[in-house]
Amino acid sequence: MAKAKSTSSRTTKPKAKTTGAGTKPARPKARRAREPVPLKYPATGALSDAFARVVALALELPGVEESRSYGTPALKVRGKFMARLRTEAEGGLAIHCDFVDRQMLMQADPEVFYITDHYADYPMVLINLLEVRWDAMPGLLEQGWRMAAPAKLIRAYDER
Repeated sequence: MAKAKSTSSRTTKPKAKTTGAGTKPARPKARRAREPVPLKYPATGALSDAFARVVALALELPGVEESRSYGTPALKVRGKFMARLRTEAEGGLAIHCDFVDRQMLMQADPEVFYITDHYADYPMVLINLLEVRWDAMPGLLEQGWRMAAPAKLIRAYDER
């Protein structure tokens, strides 16, 4: 006798092994150490020296780390963007700054503080590091840090 063929057109997949709760067990993901993205636009000359001063001042704030952003050197607070050195062709340091303070800075010293059309809608200001008064930089960096830092880190910093 010949076997009857199944008339069902559906195929069934083998069931995945599950835990007692009926969910698939989580597979541990292999974590590779991430290499830092190479700098496409490293600073040179006087701009490099000026950015080194910025980094030294910024690293005094908790949670600040050197990083990369758009192929340029950057500063982040626990992985969140705080500031970046723009390319030599673009010039300047782009740093978080609220709109009111940005307007006051640009009116007070337009040779040092400015924006491009790209930054018009972002809470950022561009700083000419070759012209800035360095006694103002710690305050500017702290302001940018406060915009990027988590609330818990800011509270701990203020309570010290």
